[in-house]
Amino acid sequence: MATGAVPASFTGLKGRDSCLGFGKSMGFVRVCDMKRMKTRRTRVSVIRNSNPGPDVAEFQAASEGSPLLVPRQKYCESLHKTVRRKTRTVMVGNVPLGSEHPIRIQTMTTTDTKNIAATVEQVMKIADKGADIVRITVQGRKEADACFEIKNTLVQKNYNIPLVADIHFAPSVALRVAECFDKIRVNPGNFADRRAQFEQLEYTEEEYQKELQHIEEVFTPLVEKCKKYGRAMRIGTNHGSLSDRIMSYYGDSPRGMVESAFEFARLCRKLDFHNFVFSMKASNPVVMVQAYRLLVAEMYVHGWDYPLHLGVTEAGEGEDGRMKSAIGIGTLLQDGLGDTIRVSLTEPPEEEIDPCRRLANLGMRASELQQGVAPFKEKHRHYFDFQRRSGQLPTQKEGEEVDYRGVLHRDGSVLMSVSLDKLKAPELLYKSLAAKLVVGMPFKDLATVDSILLRELPPVDDNDARLALKRLIDISMGVITPLSEQLTKPMPNAMVLVNLKELSTGAYKLLPEGTRLVVSVRGDEPYEDLQILKDIDATMLLHNLPYGEDKISRVHAARRLFEFLGENALNFPVIHHIQFPNGVHRDDLVIGAGTNAGALLVDGLGDGVLLEAPDQDIDFLRNTSFNLLQGCRMRNTKTEYVSCPSCGRTLFDLQEISAEIREKTSHLPGVSIAIMGCIVNGPGEMADADFGYVGGAPGKIDLYVGKTVVKRAIEMERATDALIQLIKDHGRWVDPPTEE
Repeated sequence: MATGAVPASFTGLKGRDSCLGFGKSMGFVRVCDMKRMKTRRTRVSVIRNSNPGPDVAEFQAASEGSPLLVPRQKYCESLHKTVRRKTRTVMVGNVPLGSEHPIRIQTMTTTDTKNIAATVEQVMKIADKGADIVRITVQGRKEADACFEIKNTLVQKNYNIPLVADIHFAPSVALRVAECFDKIRVNPGNFADRRAQFEQLEYTEEEYQKELQHIEEVFTPLVEKCKKYGRAMRIGTNHGSLSDRIMSYYGDSPRGMVESAFEFARLCRKLDFHNFVFSMKASNPVVMVQAYRLLVAEMYVHGWDYPLHLGVTEAGEGEDGRMKSAIGIGTLLQDGLGDTIRVSLTEPPEEEIDPCRRLANLGMRASELQQGVAPFKEKHRHYFDFQRRSGQLPTQKEGEEVDYRGVLHRDGSVLMSVSLDKLKAPELLYKSLAAKLVVGMPFKDLATVDSILLRELPPVDDNDARLALKRLIDISMGVITPLSEQLTKPMPNAMVLVNLKELSTGAYKLLPEGTRLVVSVRGDEPYEDLQILKDIDATMLLHNLPYGEDKISRVHAARRLFEFLGENALNFPVIHHIQFPNGVHRDDLVIGAGTNAGALLVDGLGDGVLLEAPDQDIDFLRNTSFNLLQGCRMRNTKTEYVSCPSCGRTLFDLQEISAEIREKTSHLPGVSIAIMGCIVNGPGEMADADFGYVGGAPGKIDLYVGKTVVKRAIEMERATDALIQLIKDHGRWVDPPTEE
């Protein structure tokens, strides 16, 4: 028996007896009868609210040994199919937002808000591209005054697209602009709290309550004004701008992000204001996914139904930005979460709309069809904290003539499909696989493809093509070919692709003893069909569900497969094999791969990818594959950039400077560089970055190492060189490779 007080959000830390600590928060409830129970293999704490009512909240460790207790309640409507989470309708101007409506698409202007004509023109361009909502930064009184003219001008031009004011550090500005804009975005980390100094703070209970009282005093007038004028609100937490107070109690973590948002949400509810949405943005897709899941799990505990705005902040530009956004947003859409989305790109804002729509369409289609698989129980997936399930990498067996240990990579593998005609030009093939050439001979490099799939083998008498394959096999690159090809045109030391039917009929036994097997599975087969996997020695599994399946969900089928493997202690590496149709648009391929494979890799499920698209070149598919692994925080093969999408606060031409920095630093794998137009979201937004290049004042740049500013007010003309020198000073620089 244990008694104590826990916050209304049921936040759990770590305690000695009960594995439950008591965090500081507003809205304490007294609890009693906290007991330790065992259900199967899971230890659960059951907490009963001693206030009248039947509510019971159950907690369990996020994973074995984790100090984080998370609600045992669901975080989505269904674990085996995509069912959109039921949310209330929130009106943003004339646009209804919620589960009864399409997923809404939005972006943000990049103009100076005080430049009324330029901002109006950009909003119209965005609206013409099909956006539902536009956000505009409003940092001061002059910008707030300009908003009235912006709104009036747009209305006169028959543009009634809802406008959202982006507010940081300025409660009085929020009050002013709430009189004309349709929605106010507040950042709980800096609306009432000062900018984080990354100090560990200690509070008495009385001091902490005073801090919460201060937030209530500052925030209440805005809530009342939004009620008066019928405005919507977004309570938008950013991973990078949590307050020192929150981080001192909950850490720089998804838990802290949720608690920061809940402090403001409780005040809204206290004032009977419910026209608001949540967001939990981070530049790291893994953190972003965990934060949203934790938020929704706690909303289920409370019975709340507020909509979600989804986004990966500072995603970057081009394919990198699209991939990171697809990983984070696509993962949540597959679980039926999300009511409005933004793909944040370091590109003109109207360019965000098309990939945003493609992603929204993917999520809407999955939920409308309720794509999924037959119900199954999940015991092994970690929803709230990343723990990678690493398949058993190949080991060398006695008597083998070649080294198979390199056919997969410990940090995530990239496989490519190669057509027979590519073997006619071996050196071009080696380059397309990113092999290093020395006197025409291939060698593996940092970002070389690990294995290739060859659906057709060259004729036995085609000595040149077979020599090209032998040279790949000799450098420990796997060559995978179908069973029928290997039986009719055997290639020494090739690995053989078989399906479950070929295993069950015993056809694979016609191969020489010791042949390496690669097994292709759908994941939705009857469990009795999968039982045969327990009796074979496979080098890897390829999870491959045909692309045209309407009702079956690739993500849920894979989760079901991993559950089977976990239950039967099978440690085969699993490669996500996605075959795209002819004519697929490149953005659809990137977004499809990020959603369907990324949704699994962010949960630590999978050991690599194999993307096939008959009419796409190998370089594009290879780069997309490595981008996917890096975006999921697995294999790092190039410089990582945290790059904001620009807005009216940006103090330099972000696109131009970003391109310049990338050109000079893109050869530094393992180095992460943040390129930020300003520091409004706080240096914590650069939590994943080693170095930061940040607008400090017009024409001036501040340089950071981690979250610490080390050089201030550098002239723009010298700033890129100063960044490079900073990287050199910290021993992270290497000279670019020279072309042979």
